[in-house]
Amino acid sequence: MTAERVRWGVLATGGIAAAFTGDLLDLPDADVVAVASRTDASAKAFAERFGIPRAYGDWASLAADDEVDIVYVATPHAAHRKAAGMCLEAGRAVLCEKAFTLNAREAGELVDLARERGLFLMEAMWMYCNPLIRRLKALVDDGALGEIRTVQADFGIDGPFPPTHRLRDPAQGGGALLDLGVYPVSFAHLFLGEPSGVTARSTLSPEGVDLQTGMVLSWDSGAQAVLHCAVNSSTPVAASVTGSEGRVEIPGGFFHPERFVLHRDGREPEEFLLDPADGPRGTLRHEAAEVMRCLREGATESPLVPLSSSLAVMRTLDSVRDQVGIRYPDEVR
Repeated sequence: MTAERVRWGVLATGGIAAAFTGDLLDLPDADVVAVASRTDASAKAFAERFGIPRAYGDWASLAADDEVDIVYVATPHAAHRKAAGMCLEAGRAVLCEKAFTLNAREAGELVDLARERGLFLMEAMWMYCNPLIRRLKALVDDGALGEIRTVQADFGIDGPFPPTHRLRDPAQGGGALLDLGVYPVSFAHLFLGEPSGVTARSTLSPEGVDLQTGMVLSWDSGAQAVLHCAVNSSTPVAASVTGSEGRVEIPGGFFHPERFVLHRDGREPEEFLLDPADGPRGTLRHEAAEVMRCLREGATESPLVPLSSSLAVMRTLDSVRDQVGIRYPDEVR
């Protein structure tokens, strides 16, 4: 790594890896220098698509590449512990997709490993790096809504997904909760921290993963969050934060919004819009830019996506799974 450029490796070649790599290539200070997959053919095809100079048919070769400053882990979350751990063991900084891992134990192991090695580690919770979400967080922290009373958020897609799809495969950590529910849960954590109480109900598939899950989180302050995720129904993907002095509504795509509206008693609604200078609505570049800022400053974690938050979210997701009976093959909790 130089003061000007950061060299990225990409581990996995699926849709999210392609989206992130495309956005990396739009950044003038990022170089994507290597990609790894489970097969040579997949890695080479991805490398040709994006003009990446080195392609590896195994993860270990990427982890061992000393010309890679940081590895972006984009596998299904059931493989995050193994893939991210391999890279950290080899001395690579890591940006790991969400959900961070299958469970809090695995997340804790990655955090401990990164801290032991003095390496940067961050969950790829791009929502926390989004400029409008950061603006909303600043408004809430400044007291624009008063005392927070309620958070509501949902994320559902309609499918239908066949039993062979990764979203219904227990071996890949399938189901709505870890793939989609991590967003509403992380949204609630952003404003209220880790809850003191969790209540949940799910509709399970024949394979034992959740097709939809409803959650009510509670805090000692009296605040509550009402959250929902689904892979069997398309929902508004909307969110709101309500306090003693007002509320904010995000009408759709709350985790990468193009606008939100602030309502306060006695005042006209205030609309906050995504600045065109911040790029297209769905860009992942803010997350990448935050990672590179941290690396240049020698930081081992980001203040926008702190490891303590990722651990707390995983504990909440574990609590939900305990209540609804979601278990993954060979998982150790």
